[in-house]
Amino acid sequence: MACLAVTPVAPMQDTLRITEVFYSLQGETRTAGLPTVFVRLTGCPLRCGYCDSEYAFSGGTLQTLDSLMEQVASYRPRYVCVTGGEPLAQPNAIALLKRLCDAGYEVSLETSGALDISKVDSRVSRVLDLKTPGSKEVSRNRYENIDLLTANDQVKFVICSREDYDWSVSKLIQYGLDRRAGEVLFSPEHRNMNARALADWIVADNLPVRLQMQLHKYLWNDEPGR
Repeated sequence: MACLAVTPVAPMQDTLRITEVFYSLQGETRTAGLPTVFVRLTGCPLRCGYCDSEYAFSGGTLQTLDSLMEQVASYRPRYVCVTGGEPLAQPNAIALLKRLCDAGYEVSLETSGALDISKVDSRVSRVLDLKTPGSKEVSRNRYENIDLLTANDQVKFVICSREDYDWSVSKLIQYGLDRRAGEVLFSPEHRNMNARALADWIVADNLPVRLQMQLHKYLWNDEPGR
């Protein structure tokens, strides 16, 4: 008896693989301290040395956009943050971001900066993480994204050392990032960079950047789902 070939079933076009959806305080960016719903997508093509969400690299569950919208609405939030992993690694993240904006939420996207941001709805505040040498993924930066930045967007540098700081300052100056984006954020890597030292360097150089302390790591020790 002949065997029939079985064609793999592709995921539904209106689904995303989701690690978690939870309600907490935003720990960073311009909305730090404000109650926010976080939608954490599964999967990431990068492997940063300081990654604090490795549990989102794999697994997760498939959810439809409709079910995600219902889940977000149940918290009655003003702010929604789509994060990962790397959200843009899933093409349907673009549709989710648009639907969240259409629903009237103030939406932010946390992205590694390695993937094209051009299709992201202009109403979304794109938090673009430029990878420093200390991340071990500096070669993945997609500098073409910088030309797409607007005053609604934010650029983040995670600083691991003085070398990272000097590199970040050079990129700040080279690309005029404080004139392209609404915020430039210098964040001390939580385990290895002394926050006071970073603050002193910023003040000494009179930089047009905001020191970002990642509030959630001080309140909840960066526990998943908080």
